[in-house]
Amino acid sequence: MKYVGCAVQERFVNPLFEVFPGGDFVLSSFRDVEEPLTRIRIFLEDPADAVRAKEALRSALEIVGAKSEVAEFDMPDDDWKLAYRRHFKTEEIGRRLVTVPAWEPIPSGPRIPVVLDPGLAFGTGKHETTRACLEYIDELSPSPGDKPPSFLDMGCGSGILSIAAAKLGFSPVQGFDVDQEAVDASIENAQRNGVAVEFFRYGLGSRVKAALPSADLVVANILGPLLIRFAGEIAPCAKGHLVISGILDELYSEVLGTFEMLGFSEVSRKTFGEWTTGLLSSPEK
Repeated sequence: MKYVGCAVQERFVNPLFEVFPGGDFVLSSFRDVEEPLTRIRIFLEDPADAVRAKEALRSALEIVGAKSEVAEFDMPDDDWKLAYRRHFKTEEIGRRLVTVPAWEPIPSGPRIPVVLDPGLAFGTGKHETTRACLEYIDELSPSPGDKPPSFLDMGCGSGILSIAAAKLGFSPVQGFDVDQEAVDASIENAQRNGVAVEFFRYGLGSRVKAALPSADLVVANILGPLLIRFAGEIAPCAKGHLVISGILDELYSEVLGTFEMLGFSEVSRKTFGEWTTGLLSSPEK
């Protein structure tokens, strides 16, 4: 597998995705928890496309004002498909959850395990936005004997948030993602955890509008600019609370203001590193 890539500060990642011309190339990013920079990559099906891919990436970097060397790399297929396993370890999150890689043993103890093999999908609990969402899901979960609240996961990735919600007593639980690989990974992970979750493919802003379900708790862990762009489609789905996430701290006030104009009010927020996640109360609540 050949790819073109560079490394940038986290604050340039969202703008890069916004201005990248796309076309024949798909931009991807990941940040090693042990490194300060985020790696940007374009994986190439045809190595002959490397020159055009480098030009496209350099153009996007110039537009957002990021200085980084763009280079061409080779990576064995097995390496790039399994590289994520190096940094995905068992980890306690919030009051009651523990995320467990599918290739590691489930630890004993009172915590509720969420067993995952994310594959190429986003969501291991390592990222600040995922952690904040998991904490809110834990805090808003029903007490024994309460009527189970419903849950909707917008941008399900590996299915981690939906699976945690199902294990914490939400029902019914549904989730969607624009990426079919993410949907497939979510379905497999739900089966791995023995929970009933309905996952489906859908992209906010799709020309073919779906009748999206509403839920007592909606979690939208997507990029800040997308939350602003699709606020009108997201808002009607939230009957009780809405968690907005995937937002760089510098953009949070703008995202919050967008939803406040739609009648939402902020309950609280969590800021981890450069990322802020907000818990909002729906106008219907």
